Order: sequence, then structure tokens, then C-alpha cells
Amino acid sequence: MAAQRTQIYLTKDQRAKIDRIRRRQGKSLAEVVRDAVDAYVDERDADLEAALDATFGSVPDLSIPSREEWDRARPA
Repeated sequence: MAAQRTQIYLTKDQRAKIDRIRRRQGKSLAEVVRDAVDAYVDERDADLEAALDATFGSVPDLSIPSREEWDRARPA
């Protein structure tokens, strides 16, 4: 895996928690941080997908005006 170096600042408490996790799992600091970032991003993607799935087709008879109508209604 190609990785890009990124520098972050952690509080002492955050670093201590990550150190406990990495010792318990036998991982490097970088691996634990990458896993955490992946979990955070995946969760956000899942939330967006769930929202789209929940609302898909909720207004099946929605009528959207054509672009010509938009332009005509705009004052010059």
C-alpha cells in the first residue's frame, strides 16, 4: 500500500488510548490511526447511503421545471 506521510497532533489522552490499543493488537501507531480513519470515513459513507436509500422515490410525482423556464423567470 502506498502511503502519504501526514502529521497530526493528539492530546496526551488520545495518544495513551491509541498506545493501549496498539499494544493490545500488536500494531503500529500508524496502523491504528489508519484503521480509525477508515472506520470513521466508512461510517460517514454508510450514513449518506442510508439517507439516500431512505428517501429514494419519496416524491415520485415531482415535477422539475425545464431550464428554459428557470431562465424565463429570472429577472434581467
